[in-house]
Amino acid sequence: QVQLEESGGGPVQAGDSLRLSCLSTGRSVSTSALGWFRQPPGKEHEFITAINFNGENTYYADSVKGRFTISRDNAKNTVLLQMNSLKPEDTAVYYCAAPAPGRGPGRVARDYDNWGQGTQVTVSS
Repeated sequence: QVQLEESGGGPVQAGDSLRLSCLSTGRSVSTSALGWFRQPPGKEHEFITAINFNGENTYYADSVKGRFTISRDNAKNTVLLQMNSLKPEDTAVYYCAAPAPGRGPGRVARDYDNWGQGTQVTVSS
């Protein structure tokens, strides 16, 4: 079992940047893909980005491509999400997630078995 904990959220202005962190404990995720999702108020989980186990392959939703960057530091069991040029529509609870062992980085929530508690990001205009 892996435990995931997000941090770094908060209120910002449109155009600002934030960096979210996801720390994993328990089972090592150094050989696991990891993903970030978000859930805007009243909506379903939305895929944002994912990264494969060694960081060589990354995947982005069109809505964040060019603004958000995912990276990982396996020595620190951490995945980062750098968010630039934030917009009000980026307001959501942001979650990191890990798939079951051996599975790759999917783009839908059902591909992931382990989820953090989430961190709120609020972008005001």
